[in-house]
Amino acid sequence: MSSVQLRPGATIADSHVFDLALSWRGYRINKMCNALSQAANREAFKRDEEAFMAAYHLTEEEKNLVRARDFSGLLATGGNIYFLLKLGVVTGNGLYVMGAKMRGESYEQFLATRNNAGAT
Repeated sequence: MSSVQLRPGATIADSHVFDLALSWRGYRINKMCNALSQAANREAFKRDEEAFMAAYHLTEEEKNLVRARDFSGLLATGGNIYFLLKLGVVTGNGLYVMGAKMRGESYEQFLATRNNAGAT
């Protein structure tokens, strides 16, 4: 196993390196998404997304990304994929739907690239 670490601010082509700076930038989004682990919070989100986002002090840019279900944008803004999955499930956008959206493909196109399309 390599012990080589990326230097702060390092980039990887076509990827977002989830470093400390990006983590801090996405704090509000990740905190809100993590709250969706609780059933009462999932119901509150479904009942009134705007009030739920306001309770977590999301910026207008962050709210727009959530409204648009723009998972690529949420990643770029510091969303952690593991927290974003909670938002995806609550909004009817499971992992494969999120993957398709991130790649700009239809769900069917995305499924065709999986080794086992029936594993949804």
